Amino acid sequence: MSHSSGAISPITGRTRLFAVLGDPVGQVRAPELLNPVFAELGLDAALVPVHAPAAHLGEVVRGLQRAGNVDGLLVTVPHKAAVLAFADVLSPAVRLAGAANVLRRGQDGRWYAENFDGAGFVAGLLHAGRAPAGRSVTLVGAGGAGSAIAAALVLAGVARLDIVDLDPARVRALVDRLSAHAPGVVRHSPLESARDADIVVNATPLGLREDDPLPFDPARLGPNTLVADIIMTPPETRLLRTAAALGLPVHPGAPMLLRQLDLYREFFGLRRS
Repeated sequence: MSHSSGAISPITGRTRLFAVLGDPVGQVRAPELLNPVFAELGLDAALVPVHAPAAHLGEVVRGLQRAGNVDGLLVTVPHKAAVLAFADVLSPAVRLAGAANVLRRGQDGRWYAENFDGAGFVAGLLHAGRAPAGRSVTLVGAGGAGSAIAAALVLAGVARLDIVDLDPARVRALVDRLSAHAPGVVRHSPLESARDADIVVNATPLGLREDDPLPFDPARLGPNTLVADIIMTPPETRLLRTAAALGLPVHPGAPMLLRQLDLYREFFGLRRS
């Protein structure tokens, strides 16, 4: 069925479903970005937010996977590592990051996991004229999104990647995986490493709420350090406002998802009907 560009497709009895899973989920931008893509392609499909409490992730995912008209799951905080337990096939990016941000049902009935967070983040930097190759980067947060971004930064050729996280075992596992690809580039570092970085990235959930503490203090950074945040709602976090007020260049979270739209289309095999 065909729909005019920009209009959202009506839900029918034949609608194919996609869900984005998070805890919380109110901040997700994926439905407002992907549903117009479905409509533009004339597809009878819809992406809906699903609040999946961490304690019940398995029940929610298995239930959706058992539903015959659910074709894909997008995954956000804090489920990107835990969701691997419900995938049958892991892509190289997923194995390198130890996390996934999307699963799709294959024609063979198996569930395929992929991770586009890192590729989307790096593509956003490139589009903004901020190529990470040859730069020193401090990444704060080694959870699902942070791990994917770390992998993509290494593949993009950063000179040095300092990873800051409160969970030493999680960082050690990530550093070990990445060091096999780029010996000597990645290390587990204290927050002080940010002082010498060209780019500092917040990949923690800090900033989703206005009363969250800052993940790091922009006032302690060098005068030209790029401050990047992967949080999409609010579009300008307190971290970015603080950094911009100090005269530092900033990079918001939205481009990371916007640059993934074409990757999602290809992954899900979305073609004009």
